[in-house]
Amino acid sequence: MIGQILLGAVGAVLLLVAWKVLRGFYVIRRAKALNAHVDALESEIEVLNASTEALNAEAEAEDEAERAEARARTAAEVVALGFVPEAELDTENPGPVPPGRTAALEAARSGDWQAAAAYIEAAGTDWEQRWHRVRALARTAAQDDAWLLAWQAARPGDATAAVVDADTAVLVAWNVRGSQSGSRTTQEQFRLFHDLLLTARERVQEAQRVADPADPVPYMVEQPIAMGLGYPHAQYEQLWERITGRAPKLLCAHTGAVQYWARKWRGSHELALDFAQRAADAAEPGELLTLLPLMAYIEQEFHDEDLAAETFFKEPQIVAAVDAALQDLGAADPRDSRALHLRHALAYLLFWQDRDAQAVEQFRHVDGHIGVMPWSYRESSRYVYARDWAVRVTLLED
Repeated sequence: MIGQILLGAVGAVLLLVAWKVLRGFYVIRRAKALNAHVDALESEIEVLNASTEALNAEAEAEDEAERAEARARTAAEVVALGFVPEAELDTENPGPVPPGRTAALEAARSGDWQAAAAYIEAAGTDWEQRWHRVRALARTAAQDDAWLLAWQAARPGDATAAVVDADTAVLVAWNVRGSQSGSRTTQEQFRLFHDLLLTARERVQEAQRVADPADPVPYMVEQPIAMGLGYPHAQYEQLWERITGRAPKLLCAHTGAVQYWARKWRGSHELALDFAQRAADAAEPGELLTLLPLMAYIEQEFHDEDLAAETFFKEPQIVAAVDAALQDLGAADPRDSRALHLRHALAYLLFWQDRDAQAVEQFRHVDGHIGVMPWSYRESSRYVYARDWAVRVTLLED
């Protein structure tokens, strides 16, 4: 009897084990079937995703082609109205190069230093003109200074040759550093830049020593050295007093000062704007120093990634600065070549303020030349986009 019970129990256990084994096989087969089904579904999803991506890419390509076609159509219409095609824009100068400057630069390159010297000296005590002529010839000497060395040999101690030599040394240093941000400049570039600026400062000091005591230009040449070597604020203020004590309202000196006080060099957005606004407030109508606050705002927008130009430039104080600059421009001598710098800044800001008709007026004056802030901070396409947008809204749309 007990044996029968044991056999029955064993049989039951065996049946249970067999059932579980068979159940396990079933579950495994079911799991495999489900996995295969999932794999198939995933494959189908991948195919669908690939198809969707392809369709999206195709649609995006079609949209981009339509946008490109629209831009090309607008560009052709803008050019037909007399504006300069993008491929023909001068990216080196803010406006047409005066014939006298072209002749002087060509003469210098050919070795005729007398013509170069006469060109600078013809500026007389127009310090703004003297500065621009010195800088233009220094750029040439930074590429090939044989004519400058001949000038210095023929006229030892010549004040004009000395200031061109000093500015050439400054430009050579900055050419070594390059125009990239600090994070994209190598340590070797920084080291050589620093050493060359120290050498340039010695030449600047010599130019200051032999200069006409009334001439501010040798001191203006030191401004880029102050930025590169990091003059403390008190030291820069001393330099600034030497400049403004000789010429209190030189626009080219003030634009250099805005750069020093900007955050990217030795100051901050607040310091740059404070300096710029004080200088503009102290100026008479037509002196064009209203350019300075515009520069400070543009510098801030360019270097602060959190700012959106389409909203930042519409802030009331910036709109007021633009209005003041327009009045200042209206009071200036129409023949004043310095007005080009203000017109470029105004075109940019008026565009962002949706004042398209006023922007077009400025674009008409400056078109063809974009070698100046703010366009020099961007590719030429930024200028073309702003110009063509303003022209289309103002002149091409019904």
